[in-house]
Amino acid sequence: MTRYCALLRGIGPGNPNMRNDKLRGVFQDLGFTEVASVLASGNILFADPAGQPAHALERRIQEALHTTLGIAGGTILRSRGELQDLADRHPFGERTHGKSTYLTVTFCKQHPDPFPEPLPAPPWPEVTVLGYDKACHAVLAVVDTTGTRTPDFMRWLEREFGTDITTRTWLTVTRILRRLPAE
Repeated sequence: MTRYCALLRGIGPGNPNMRNDKLRGVFQDLGFTEVASVLASGNILFADPAGQPAHALERRIQEALHTTLGIAGGTILRSRGELQDLADRHPFGERTHGKSTYLTVTFCKQHPDPFPEPLPAPPWPEVTVLGYDKACHAVLAVVDTTGTRTPDFMRWLEREFGTDITTRTWLTVTRILRRLPAE
């Protein structure tokens, strides 16, 4: 049995159809077990007793979210093993996530094709792209939040890597890992 985190795109907890209890209900109705949520931003943990391929699960989940709750955003899955391997690589080195520095992980549904080499640099000094983790299909970046302006980093990521992406802070990724049982 594989344990996953579904990283849902475009979830706004103010929308009644996007609340964690409704999101979890969709996953339970699909027959998944160990369904739980982390924070109120579209992180649903679950186990798939049938052992289906991740890409098939992504399609099933997205269709069910759209049909049941009218959610048109994307669904990206990462297994517990994939997230643990990413954490074990210490992708941010000694950097820490805090009020003035956000460590971000942008998960891509698929490896970008063609892959931009070298990685593009954001046009703002407040954002540094550290690299791309090929095993987890993720763009790793640091955002300095001490300035008075906030760059439109998410829109830039979509232009560079497509719209089948979703971003989480490193703090959220580590919370997900703590809640996702080992396989």
